[in-house]
Amino acid sequence: MKATAEIQVVPIGVGVSVRKEVKRAHEILRDTGLDVQLHAYGTNVEGELADILDAVRRVHETLHAEGVVRISTALKLGTRTDKEPSLGGKLF
Repeated sequence: MKATAEIQVVPIGVGVSVRKEVKRAHEILRDTGLDVQLHAYGTNVEGELADILDAVRRVHETLHAEGVVRISTALKLGTRTDKEPSLGGKLF
């Protein structure tokens, strides 16, 4: 099933700046092969639902393995049955 999503990863307890960890999270998402679009407060993603959910899991596992103790992720996920969803279809 195709899906679109907005993923916002917030590392907690790594200091005032989280730039390094957020950049790493985006790299992980980008490297999945999903269609990703970075924006100021997260990353838009398009692909198979299972692949998107797996990508979020990878972000958490990788950041934890690299020393981030706490992560809060906001996930907006959209699927539909009447047509294939796309990021481009969300734009005017």
